[in-house]
Amino acid sequence: MSASLATTAPETVTTPAAPTTGGAFSFRPDIEGLRAVAVGAVVLGHAGVPLVGGGYVGVDVFFVISGFLITSLLLKERTAKGTISIAAFYARRATRLLPAATVVVAATLAGAWLWLPATRYPSIAFDALASAVYGVNFRLAAEGTDYLNAESPPSPLQHFWSLAVEEQFYLVWPLLLIVATLAWRRRRDFGRAPIVVVLALVIAGSLAVSVLYTADSGPWAYFGIHTRAWELAAGAVVAVFATGLSAMNGRAAAVLTWAGLGGIVATVFWFDESTVFPGYAAILPVAGTVAVIAGGCARPTGGAGLLLDRGPLQFVGRTSYGFYLWHWPILLIAPVALGASPSVPLNLLLSLVALLISIGSLHLVENPVRRRMTLKRAPSWGIGVGVSLTGVTALVAVVTLAFPPALSGSGVAPDTATLVAESDSKAETLTALIEESLTVSTVPANLTPALDEADADRPVIYDDGCHAEREVVTAQSGCVYGDEDGDKTVVLMGDSHAAQWFPALNLIAEQQGWRLLPRTKSSCSAPAILPYNSILKRDYHECVQWRDDTIAEIADMEPDMVIMSSSDADNNQPQEESDPDTAWAAGWFETYAQVMSPDTRLVNILDTPWAKTDAPDCLAADIHRVQDCSQPLADAIRQPERRQMSIEVLEPFVDTIIDPSSWLCTDTCPVIVGNLLVYRDGHHITTDYALMLAPLLSERLPRI
Repeated sequence: MSASLATTAPETVTTPAAPTTGGAFSFRPDIEGLRAVAVGAVVLGHAGVPLVGGGYVGVDVFFVISGFLITSLLLKERTAKGTISIAAFYARRATRLLPAATVVVAATLAGAWLWLPATRYPSIAFDALASAVYGVNFRLAAEGTDYLNAESPPSPLQHFWSLAVEEQFYLVWPLLLIVATLAWRRRRDFGRAPIVVVLALVIAGSLAVSVLYTADSGPWAYFGIHTRAWELAAGAVVAVFATGLSAMNGRAAAVLTWAGLGGIVATVFWFDESTVFPGYAAILPVAGTVAVIAGGCARPTGGAGLLLDRGPLQFVGRTSYGFYLWHWPILLIAPVALGASPSVPLNLLLSLVALLISIGSLHLVENPVRRRMTLKRAPSWGIGVGVSLTGVTALVAVVTLAFPPALSGSGVAPDTATLVAESDSKAETLTALIEESLTVSTVPANLTPALDEADADRPVIYDDGCHAEREVVTAQSGCVYGDEDGDKTVVLMGDSHAAQWFPALNLIAEQQGWRLLPRTKSSCSAPAILPYNSILKRDYHECVQWRDDTIAEIADMEPDMVIMSSSDADNNQPQEESDPDTAWAAGWFETYAQVMSPDTRLVNILDTPWAKTDAPDCLAADIHRVQDCSQPLADAIRQPERRQMSIEVLEPFVDTIIDPSSWLCTDTCPVIVGNLLVYRDGHHITTDYALMLAPLLSERLPRI
């Protein structure tokens, strides 16, 4: 899962000589170099460098490193003082992490306000608020499981999720260590047993949850503390046993470090976007990191330190925190500011710029704050600094939300809905309006819906709970629209590309006295196939269950008309399917065959043409360059071969096949027609545009 990684800044890279009996800490250059490997993998992955598809495992490496280093420091304090100062611990975390984070958030908000589409700014500002309180991972997980937001462009603050995961872990971990200390307070060495037991439970429970959630809900598995805690705990286990590991045979330790580093590197090149992650797949990079750190405790002369101790890696490792914080917003915002298309060469250049900025951040922001003696001597001062910086971040986000970038257009466009409704030649009138719109350069002031309202534009069945989301596996009960007492029943079935026709069909049903039953589900194709869900990263079995249940319901009721539609490109066949287009067409035949009856009219609405990109975002990027958001009809039709095969399969027995292309495009597809915004995103038509099309759709439907 790209564009979603970050690292926190652990304390000085040191390791205890004797974590349970005291002893001095010593610098661990191998860990510093390991941090450089991790940051390099993630940055190269984000830059789009070929073959580095698994760069996201860098975050797992950082989790293990952080668990080891922080636990080592806590154990040292517990051994030296007999307890752990929670205030001092959080003061150190605040003064180390928040200064640079605050600067990056403020700079990102400024860059987003100036250059990114204004439609995206409110969401980015809320990301900043969530980042300030270390809760952005929950926000990202919730948005990832929301179908309407799942395809949104990544936030320039998305990489703060891992920072949130670590801080959530460290809210609890010091307290558990204190409890263990109190439980064993009568023993002079305090013992390791209770700590090991706690860590074992965390690792076993969190890993099990990670496996289960990865199979069920990809976003929550990826961003959740409950699925990542075991990785930090794995590093903590190494810290607990560091003394014993320091006595390991040198040759065995060297082999262990090389094997671990090899495992990490292998995952960077082996994994990619299709890898089901984290789950079982996260075990390899975590185990590799544990091996490098554990073997390094023995300081083997021939170990991976021969590579990790090199100057360039040490340099990058020292700046890794700032490098992570800066590289992602720069990669997202700078190309827009420069008016350039992202590319690997440009992204590598921007990554170098981010590294240079992180060097300045280290010397001008991070080090001056964390090395200030006043903050070290008095934890209350450090905590106060943390609270103040959190407040500053929140204040900046709130203030900029109150003064968002301008989105209003100019001029008054013709009222498309009225002109079409009052015309005696509705199709010709709409075609003329489409052609006229292709010459428009500026977003009209009376655009409907407005650009800042498009994100919330959706058919009422979403809010009513009558559109099934991913987890639903049974047909909707009730959900009757149109004329509830009508003597004719019409069923609308399919995915969200069927649901987009609900506003028009509901209006027609009210006018004709029909009962309208929407049976739609997100990302669930009507053709009888097993779709692959790119968000869940697995076969979409919930779709098959829901579709079978819905088909059985329709077959039992024998409605007067069944209307189906599905996105041609939203449902990818499993990779083992040798001919997905043929399977798709055959799936259409199978579904219609199961609901066919002598008195049921069958209708298929072909998929609508797609926009070039997210239409509101494209328009908001420059409200005076509307034509830049249009694209040729040939490019707007997804899967043309699949589309034609489906038509050929359906024509012999489906009463009506409706191609809506001429209602949205001529040879070119604009995103604004008259005063109407055509798309609410990159491929769903707006409610207002659908309502405008109701008369044209009504003319094409068979009589019942």
